[in-house]
Amino acid sequence: MTKFFDRVYEVVRKIPKGEVVTYGEVARVVGTRDARRVGQALHANRDKNVPCHRVVFADGSLAPGYAFGGPEEQKKRLLAEGVKFRYNRVILKERWK
Repeated sequence: MTKFFDRVYEVVRKIPKGEVVTYGEVARVVGTRDARRVGQALHANRDKNVPCHRVVFADGSLAPGYAFGGPEEQKKRLLAEGVKFRYNRVILKERWK
């Protein structure tokens, strides 16, 4: 694991239950514009205490390679937290900071 990955996990741990952020938003918080690298970090994560399911694409769509069971599992976890969907995409509201 790299320091970059550790920083990503630290940021993602702070996302409140029932809220989502985008890969790009996480990237900006950790000081990069490389949202793909954030995705790589989350895909490599094996710590179930890091709520990776709360990170989505900029258009609200889910990650096809969600590390803990695919997009259906990601959607199930988000729905359980009260996150709203429309046309299989998360309804993105005011951004988390």
